[in-house]
Amino acid sequence: MRTSAALTVISLAQATLAAIEPRNFIFVVPDGMGPVSQTLVRTYLSMVNGDSTARAPRIKSLPLDAAVIGNTHTQSANNLVTDSSAAGTALATGHKTNNGVVGLLPDGTPVGSIMEAAKLAGYLTGLVVTSPISHATPASFFSHAATRNSLGKIAEQQIGYSHPLNISVDLMLGGGRCDFQPQNETGSCRTDNIDLFAYAKSKGYYTARDRAGFDALELGLGAIQLPYVGLFKDGDLSYEIDRQQQSPHVREPSLSEMTQTALNSLSRATQSTEKGYMMMIEASRIDHSSHAHDAVAHLHDVLEFNKVTEIVMKWIDEHPDTAFLAVADHETGGITIPSGYDPLVLQPGKHSAEYLSDVWSKYNGTDSRAFLVSDILPAYGLAAVSDPEIETLLAAENFAQALSDLLNARAKLEWSTGGHTGVDTTLYGYAAGEMGDRLVLDMAGGWDNTDMPKYLAKALGVDMDKVTELLNAQGTAWIPVDAEPGK
Repeated sequence: MRTSAALTVISLAQATLAAIEPRNFIFVVPDGMGPVSQTLVRTYLSMVNGDSTARAPRIKSLPLDAAVIGNTHTQSANNLVTDSSAAGTALATGHKTNNGVVGLLPDGTPVGSIMEAAKLAGYLTGLVVTSPISHATPASFFSHAATRNSLGKIAEQQIGYSHPLNISVDLMLGGGRCDFQPQNETGSCRTDNIDLFAYAKSKGYYTARDRAGFDALELGLGAIQLPYVGLFKDGDLSYEIDRQQQSPHVREPSLSEMTQTALNSLSRATQSTEKGYMMMIEASRIDHSSHAHDAVAHLHDVLEFNKVTEIVMKWIDEHPDTAFLAVADHETGGITIPSGYDPLVLQPGKHSAEYLSDVWSKYNGTDSRAFLVSDILPAYGLAAVSDPEIETLLAAENFAQALSDLLNARAKLEWSTGGHTGVDTTLYGYAAGEMGDRLVLDMAGGWDNTDMPKYLAKALGVDMDKVTELLNAQGTAWIPVDAEPGK
């Protein structure tokens, strides 16, 4: 339900305007991103481009800023501060659940999602993420499990191997390759011999596991058409700043590349069909950078999210039968930007603290101090580091955290927690022409996160309650209860 008092003009408009009726709907989740992150990126770009200084700020708005229409409340069924699976379930099904649960009510009853409802109604479906494809948020849109840690079982449902309604996602791009590989393959996370890549191929899917496989898709404009699944790393895809430094022939696809590919593929596949498509895109690693307080990684993943939304908004201008909403599932890290903060300090960084910590842990030379000064510190954008600061890093038990702390101190960025927070998250929305005006009138104000899929269902004309009935008709034996050993 609406929780803010609407302006009279909005109330009158909602009384006379029908809900929007797009042919296609795109839902974007910048996982863990709060309002401060957008301010940081906006300020950074204005300063890098020479339009602004700390003493003479002239901050230019970003294209996404024009799409702000409201905010959402994020609490879960059992906690004022949600986790990603409870928030994902709310955003996907319109129901609150407990932290750690995917696609089930607190009592274990399965509930249908907006993507499952769209699939059953004849829409094509897509998941595009930078986390494992079976991670909490994408899992919530097409699977059901008592614990978010059942990654292998969740993957089975997404690809249709064990979905109780015998349906599958038409397009999946992201990470999580190891959950699709049988245990006898190098890098597998599974504890059984189920080969989900082989299963997908048997059902007509094209499968890709590396850059060459992605390039064969030709950004969705080539001979390869739906369905397909492309998973380009065993776990999470790399942070955007690290991805940019990879060699071109092995470079993981960016979220923006995968988004453009998915848009082209879904559009081509629905040109002559009655129904269009429903896609969920997640900028997953914003959340991880916030947990780690890694300002360099955070900056570049939020920049990439902005690039993705620019692509989507431009696409909508060219395809006015499409609409989009974007909202974070929660905020992570409690980042603050007190007086004196300077985002330009982040500009020289070329790698994440996570990446550099891994490099540091593998160093087996004889002069670790020299290696730290010559290789590690410049790669994180740190210069003129004092002897006491170097000694702190050399002695650190958590090198990545110590490295991040040093850069945060220089940029005067502060973080209040290593976990999630309960802050409201910004709601963005965009459609072209009259439909765009109606979208703003419909969704302006403050909302609960459970209202998002209800609006999508109304817009697409699909029935999530029907999916819930069908799921419950299958009993509960099919629902994964425990995570696989070692997961």
